[in-house]
Amino acid sequence: MDAVRNRIRTKHYSRRTEESYTHWIRRFIFFNQKRHPSEMGGPEVEAFLSSLAVERNVAASTQKQALAAILFLYSWDLPD
Repeated sequence: MDAVRNRIRTKHYSRRTEESYTHWIRRFIFFNQKRHPSEMGGPEVEAFLSSLAVERNVAASTQKQALAAILFLYSWDLPD
């Protein structure tokens, strides 16, 4: 998560965006039994977003925010 925070700060995103993105990335990882993001892909992202909609009954805007965080995570090389 430190690498994610550093990347967000390098890109000069707001503190609120940093909090939101790290929250959703953490939830995504925990949803997938703490697997490293490099071991996951599209099916895991789809399952996570679907669970938000079906099981958590979140709004579409919330799903978009979670998706934006996950896309940010996968938009650059992941550290080991």
